[in-house]
Amino acid sequence: MSIANLHKGYGPDIRILKGLDIDMKPGERLVVIGPSGGGKSTLLRVVMGLEQIDGGIITFGGKRYIAAEQPGRTFIDVKIRREIGMVFQHYTLFPHLNVLQNLILAPCKVRGEAKSAASARAMALLARFGLEAKAKAYPAQLSGGQKQRVAIARALMLDPKLLLFDEVTSALDPELVAEVEQVILQIANQGMPMMIVTHDMWFAKNIASRVVFCAGGVVVEDGPPEQVLGSPREERTREFINRVFHIQP
Repeated sequence: MSIANLHKGYGPDIRILKGLDIDMKPGERLVVIGPSGGGKSTLLRVVMGLEQIDGGIITFGGKRYIAAEQPGRTFIDVKIRREIGMVFQHYTLFPHLNVLQNLILAPCKVRGEAKSAASARAMALLARFGLEAKAKAYPAQLSGGQKQRVAIARALMLDPKLLLFDEVTSALDPELVAEVEQVILQIANQGMPMMIVTHDMWFAKNIASRVVFCAGGVVVEDGPPEQVLGSPREERTREFINRVFHIQP
């Protein structure tokens, strides 16, 4: 995926992304960090096709995916958008459906997959994530870590070619972060490309193959995690690491 000269704002006075550029390589686990208001979550929502853009272009698999065509109009290739999955901070599970029903809803409704086939795939995913016994449980009966693992399984049900994670550990107790981290690593080890926004530095260090630091709507620093998090080159990155994460470069 390639993101070139991406601009996004809300009205004439609020500019969030100001010419952001990122080239993502196959199989990468790209972690995006930066100060609040720096455009990280907005970037994910744009890549997911949930937001209009004001300028720039995103290509996916060498094809035009999202592009600003004229003021107030954004081109989005819906077919490509279906190849991208997103996991949100607050799970977004349907509370009136049990775990199995949450997983099979989209494949059955969007793709017309037979309920029996979707259920078999869903149960295999739940078993893989240690959640097989929770298939008939409702979201209110699950821990935060279990809900997030279910949300990840649900995203995988549509066989995405890219997964986006928006602050997926920030609502979890520290001991539950490891549960989710292990699931994401398991998926990553099978070659799934990922773009992950997080405020959790330890999570970033454990999961990233590459880290991008964004501030002021642009990429300030980009490199391997040990470099960006351990020995940042840019003063703005060093200030952020020291102040927010208390890690000395």
